[in-house]
Amino acid sequence: MQSLPPVTLVGERVRLEPLDLAHAAGLWAAADGPRGTFVLTHVPASAVEAHRYIEQALALRDAGAALPFAIVDAKENAVVGSTRFGNIERWQWPAGDRRQRPPEQPDAVEIGWTWLAERAQRTGINREAKLLLLSHAFETWQCHRVTLKTDARNLRSRAGIEGIGGKLDGILRAHMPAADGGIRDTALYSIVAGEWPAVKARLVERLR
Repeated sequence: MQSLPPVTLVGERVRLEPLDLAHAAGLWAAADGPRGTFVLTHVPASAVEAHRYIEQALALRDAGAALPFAIVDAKENAVVGSTRFGNIERWQWPAGDRRQRPPEQPDAVEIGWTWLAERAQRTGINREAKLLLLSHAFETWQCHRVTLKTDARNLRSRAGIEGIGGKLDGILRAHMPAADGGIRDTALYSIVAGEWPAVKARLVERLR
């Protein structure tokens, strides 16, 4: 499957850079702090794990299955976390159907694998990052749907997704390994193209 072209997304407070092994030290510095909010999230727990985390993300990128980013605080010019596009869907339409897209324009994507250092939480960085990612998905790629999902127990994450306009599609029971060692139920949310203008307006207003 063809990999997606790298892109840097820039806002006022945050810069999303294509994740690279050069970010390993910064990524570990971001993870190497209070970990109370990481209990239900997969976050590197050592410098070696940070390096491996990036290698695995890049393997998915090269396979055309993901587009990972380092989240950079633009004011401090410091890596404060990571996020990515994943579960990239390229739909097959009937032969000759004008809705068939080139490989670099997916039909649907997931935004996730997101975590932030504690110092970057509740600063507006995550909200602006979501605005940048959603804008790219809906306005550049013209996706039909963006999926967002989280551990069903992660009420803080769920509130954040609902706060930007994600609508609950359902709970996937016993869906995947949980970050705390068990098997998690996953809360599955989505935003569809027709909802994007209202979602964008709400995000922009909240950022103000």
